[in-house]
Amino acid sequence: LFPGVRQAQWLTKTKLVEGLPPAVQGVVDNPAHGLQELEERAKHAVSHARLWDTAEVAPRREQYCPVLFENLIHICRLMSGKYPSLSKRMLARNCRIAATWERESILLQVRGLSGILLNSMTPIPPVASKEEILATKEHVLETFYPIAPTIDLQEVNVYKELNDTGQCFGDGYPYSHPHTLFFLESANVRTNRFRPEQLRAKMLMFAFGNALAKAKALHGNDPKVLEQPVVVQSVGTDGQLFQFMVFQLNTTDLASNDGIKNLVWIDSDRNLYEKAQCVPEVKKRVVTKPAGISGFQPDTFKKFLALYLHGTV
Repeated sequence: LFPGVRQAQWLTKTKLVEGLPPAVQGVVDNPAHGLQELEERAKHAVSHARLWDTAEVAPRREQYCPVLFENLIHICRLMSGKYPSLSKRMLARNCRIAATWERESILLQVRGLSGILLNSMTPIPPVASKEEILATKEHVLETFYPIAPTIDLQEVNVYKELNDTGQCFGDGYPYSHPHTLFFLESANVRTNRFRPEQLRAKMLMFAFGNALAKAKALHGNDPKVLEQPVVVQSVGTDGQLFQFMVFQLNTTDLASNDGIKNLVWIDSDRNLYEKAQCVPEVKKRVVTKPAGISGFQPDTFKKFLALYLHGTV
């Protein structure tokens, strides 16, 4: 998506809200949850991924990005001792999603691998009140006239309109609710990675796709305003810079620009740390810069953890 999130908003009939919703930010800010107690573990997780996990002088992004993710997820799981309901989660990989909808007489489909997906036995409660949802009626979606909002989308012949939550959600699967999608942009060559704006657009499209497929599985294919909105979160990272997103599907009536809109909250471009000095810098036999991690940002780690905890605390 060349215009990024702006185009994804039009395609998904979504209003953007900057920052995290109060339900998530409240977890970050509340000292009672003890997130600050895990900061030291998070620093070690970064050091392990960037400095200790390999014998190479400097690990490649394709190696340290997945390692960092696994380390952070492990820290999140430690909270299950305090919040037992966190054990009712399952991390699924290589899940495929297919969701089809109509937008101004244009048939659209999002389809493919939807990152690493955290599933839950119970759905995330709506993060916007009914009043906030009703207020979206007044929101005017941005257009790209005279450019078509579908200008750079791949055009294909669709022989079957699929709405499928994929192989992760077979009949009787207990962890049937999508919770959080994780996208790892771990390509070592910069040109092979999504730029942050395009990554956020991808995150929005796949969060929307998972929410729409789930809503249609629950409520059928008829376009309607949902009595119980579907919430799906998304986190994207290249191993240093993080993008956080909470998407709420309020309606499956997507054809026109009128009426209720969907909502997305985005917290953009948050560094977990400023720099990883893999080898010490030495000048005239004196170490001027020791090896280590500098500029660790505890708030970024807390937001990652808060999204994991959301729906439980």
